[in-house]
Amino acid sequence: MKISLCNEVIAELPFEKQCELMKGLGYDGVEIAPVTLSDKPHLLPPARRNEIRRIAADAGLPITSLHYLMVAPKGLSITAKDAAVRARTLAVMRGLVTLAADFGAGLMIHGSPFQRQLEPDDEEDGRKRGIEYFAAAAEAARAAGVTYLLEPVARDHTAFVNTVEEAAAIVRSIGNPGLRTMLDCSAAGLSEAEPIPDILRKWLSTGLIAHIHFNDPNRRGPGEGRLPFGPIVAALQEEDYRGIAAIEPFIYEPDGPTCAAKAIGYMRGVLERS
Repeated sequence: MKISLCNEVIAELPFEKQCELMKGLGYDGVEIAPVTLSDKPHLLPPARRNEIRRIAADAGLPITSLHYLMVAPKGLSITAKDAAVRARTLAVMRGLVTLAADFGAGLMIHGSPFQRQLEPDDEEDGRKRGIEYFAAAAEAARAAGVTYLLEPVARDHTAFVNTVEEAAAIVRSIGNPGLRTMLDCSAAGLSEAEPIPDILRKWLSTGLIAHIHFNDPNRRGPGEGRLPFGPIVAALQEEDYRGIAAIEPFIYEPDGPTCAAKAIGYMRGVLERS
């Protein structure tokens, strides 16, 4: 299992310094939030794309994945009634798929709960529009050699896809190898009825889960809350998970670099004991 860091944790640093810090702390890769690169990341110039990939490679730190996909530019939605908004969102998605391919990132994690809200009295049609979006994203990703992941998120952020079972049903209904799902420990700890290790044992064997986010339901990093990660790692190892796990806290105290250091130290300790 390889461990990446979601780079918004240390976004106050230039990207070169981010990579140096991550490598020095013992991370295996970087998961990039496109919004940390530009307010229009889907339009990032080729020269800058090449520079970012070179910086990561020079640090010995592959770009494993992209996440926070719909945060920038502002005003995107996959479920909105407004067809123009959805068309713009699709265009951004296709641009980000190309960005991921240019970076050599194999995974795109679609959380972005505030860009998939269900409008009152339009919930059913909103879900249909969201599923249509994921079908389009799956095809774009497949064509580019990338895998697009539908991330279940907590119910207090959106009512559209909160559990692995809900995500898996959509993935299976679309039936495109360019689309799979993943598990975010923070969201799962809040929205799933079963313990996270049981969910992993149930779903990893299906091949539908392709990524993990390590974080606590209190929105801090692993080891900074009550969620025990030993049983989670044990379940991943039992199921021979060989993919990427990315550390993704949302609260950075006392600061991002310290949180990044504490999280990888804690997870390396858990892995050594497992």
